[in-house]
Amino acid sequence: MRVSKEAWNLKDESFGPLLEYVRDEEITDINYNGKDVWVEHLKHGIYKVPVHLTEEFVSQLSIRVSNVVSEQINKFNNVLEAETDILRISIIHPSATNTGYAVSIRKTPAVMRLTKEKMLREQYCSAEVLAFLVLCMKARMNMVFCGRPGAGKTELLKFLTQYIPKEEKVMTIEDNLEIHYREINPGANCVELKVDSELFPYTKAIKTALRQNPQWVLLSEARSAEVKYLLECFSTGLHGLTTLHTDDTRKIPDRIQNMMQDSYAASRLENDIYSFLNVGILLRKKVTENKEVVRYIDQICLFDRVGEENIAQLIVEGGRFVSKEIPVNLRKKFRLENINDPFEQKNVRST
Repeated sequence: MRVSKEAWNLKDESFGPLLEYVRDEEITDINYNGKDVWVEHLKHGIYKVPVHLTEEFVSQLSIRVSNVVSEQINKFNNVLEAETDILRISIIHPSATNTGYAVSIRKTPAVMRLTKEKMLREQYCSAEVLAFLVLCMKARMNMVFCGRPGAGKTELLKFLTQYIPKEEKVMTIEDNLEIHYREINPGANCVELKVDSELFPYTKAIKTALRQNPQWVLLSEARSAEVKYLLECFSTGLHGLTTLHTDDTRKIPDRIQNMMQDSYAASRLENDIYSFLNVGILLRKKVTENKEVVRYIDQICLFDRVGEENIAQLIVEGGRFVSKEIPVNLRKKFRLENINDPFEQKNVRST
């Protein structure tokens, strides 16, 4: 259940020994498995912290959270969830585990962690790759950010939203609010839709967004058959961004087809994928010898349908351009925005 800032009355002291990790801006996730506390740090990855939580403390935390959302947690209602603008808490009751209470706290602050300077300094990507992505946004390309969990897909999506003109209406569609479009882009024309699996599912949210006359639709994550309706949005001339889980940009069409509920629907979708998705970006993270986590852009693949041919053109691999061949319909999209050279690096300096 989502709770407004005004209704959230869980005080800092309620987090007890977890508070210092809740306050640490470099920590994104805090997880208790019934015995140990593990955190995920932006730079140092996942590690166990020297914290002991008593069963009494975890039980009290569960009660406090249940009071906030007005829901009980017990063997009949064994999963408790609460969400604010910056925290997402999930608690599993011991009756549903073999290891005691399980607690997950995920932080989704309304901040843009990536900057051009940081991306170049930390070798997240080259200036040339960054310039190309900026121009893809200015050319209103439909983009998919892929990678494994924790690779930073949503963070790159958030960074690139600053290149959407503020007057162009944006509809964001999420079940757990992470993009925070309006807060990271002050003054922008935006409506944020909150999905509910029963009352307002993804398919209804996407159809509703289409009727609101937006120029952009941002789907936090493509997971299932709703991706069909997202492609239908793109087919009408809307622009959009989304994320999905796969480890190679060239697998994006197959991954989308696999989301469909039957093979016939999947086969009919193939041509639409190449027609209406333009750019796939693969994010990766690796651990250095110094045990630091580094995130970076690995691949960029361009998709197009020319005549009866579906084209997947890999232009970046290992963070470097391996080709500068732009498919014909994407060249047209660049030219429509008066972009003659999509690899011009001077565009990194302009927002």
